[in-house]
Amino acid sequence: MQICPIIQHHVANLGVGVQMPTPQRNYCVFNENRVSEILAQADHALPVVDSFLKTANDERQILEGLYVIDKMVDKKVAGADKLYPTLSRFNNTNSAHIQTMLAGIYRKIKPVEAFGPLNKMLIKQSLYPTTNLYDPTEEIGGAILEYLKTSVAINNYNPYIYK
Repeated sequence: MQICPIIQHHVANLGVGVQMPTPQRNYCVFNENRVSEILAQADHALPVVDSFLKTANDERQILEGLYVIDKMVDKKVAGADKLYPTLSRFNNTNSAHIQTMLAGIYRKIKPVEAFGPLNKMLIKQSLYPTTNLYDPTEEIGGAILEYLKTSVAINNYNPYIYK
């Protein structure tokens, strides 16, 4: 399958111009035009973004790449919920920003393997906070609670529904 050069260009530029959180704004500002262009071709862009995230090492690139994946999950792009092997390379990061984005994605796709890393992130951020701009434990803890809620629902309600 031929990958559109426009998608390749947009994915290659993930992270460029990303504005990190500040004391006046506790969230990142991403290039919404670039993200929209990637999402417009999401089915074709998913493997390109996946490949990009496998080698990305710059925090801004990683964050915008995770933001794109988060939006693909929302859009129910086929395969977006199966990217745990790629996403897991960021599980041990000390970046509260990356941890928060991962927790948001894991909360939606609930890969079983992410439960332990989420707990580790929560403990790390509780003992050694890495940002005072916001509390990443809110999103991380929320993801853990979502896992627990799902587990309780499976055990307490008709097991035939959840098979």
